[in-house]
Order: sequence, then structure tokens, then C-alpha cells
Amino acid sequence: MLKNILVALDRSEMGQQVFEQALALAKATQGKLLLVHVLSPEEDGSPNIPMVSNYDYYPGLSGQSLEVYQKQWDRFKDEGVKMLQSFSAKANTADVPTEFTQVLGSPGRTICKLATTWNADLIMMGHRGLAGLKELFLGSVSNYVLHHAPCSVHIVHCPLKEKLTTKDNLQQTEALGV
Repeated sequence: MLKNILVALDRSEMGQQVFEQALALAKATQGKLLLVHVLSPEEDGSPNIPMVSNYDYYPGLSGQSLEVYQKQWDRFKDEGVKMLQSFSAKANTADVPTEFTQVLGSPGRTICKLATTWNADLIMMGHRGLAGLKELFLGSVSNYVLHHAPCSVHIVHCPLKEKLTTKDNLQQTEALGV
């Protein structure tokens, strides 16, 4: 039975779809949700780490860059908590017991570790739709979780028409003759 459903979320449109499907499943199975947002520089919208120069032409510049970065990172963390609070409130309104956590770390490893400690029966997550070299260099969190999770994993795919909106994906589709 699916009583403990861990839901890995980010702030993308895919995150909204993942949450909606997890909420529907939890209602149907009378399960509970653990909403998880992993803070990672890999996530779209995360602040870029400032490049600090080895040259001391402008001694105060590196300190200012780090302050700006810290403010951006704090805003990024706050937005993640607000997202989790919003989803949690929506689930609680639907009478689905829900808790949430935001953790700093490697997304795949963190999701699998939380699934183990929380005794998850299912992990629900989306994927970024990366393929080819992008997936090779950026990695695939969903692929990692599929191969290392202590429980079943449900990957929510975005509809085909949404996948085909980027120029790269259109070119790949044309090359395949689809």
C-alpha cells in the first residue's frame, strides 16, 4: 500500500504537475506526503556562484560579490520554503497529511536518503527532459533516483507538446525523422 509518498519538487511547471499527481494519489490511497525541495546550484533559477578574481585590483569587489550572492541565495531559499508552504497548505485543505522539508545537497542522493529515513513507499518526481550531451554533463536526478531508490519511483513526464517547444528538441526530432 502507498502510505508514505515522498514528493521531490522544484519551482518549475513540472513541479506543479508532480504535486498535483501526488496529491491525487495520496487522496486515493489515504496516504501522507513528504514534500521535498533540495537546494542545489543545479536547479534552474539558483544564483550563480560569483567568479572571484585572483587579482587584487579592486580589493572590495570580491567581498561585495559574495554579499550579493548570499542575498540571492537567501532569496532562493525563501522562495523554496514559500513554495513548500503553499503546496502543504493545499494538501492540508484536501485533508491529506503533509509535511515538508528543504535540504541543501546533491538532489539524487538527498532524495534517496530521505526516502530511506522516512520509510517512503513511493517517490514521485519530474524530470528536466535532458538528453544527449546535456544529460551527460548535467546529470539526471531522476535517473539517479531510479537506480538508487529504496522504493518504487514514479517519474512524471511533461506532455510531448511541451517537450517540443525548445529549439534543441525540435532539431533532435527532425533529425530522427519523427
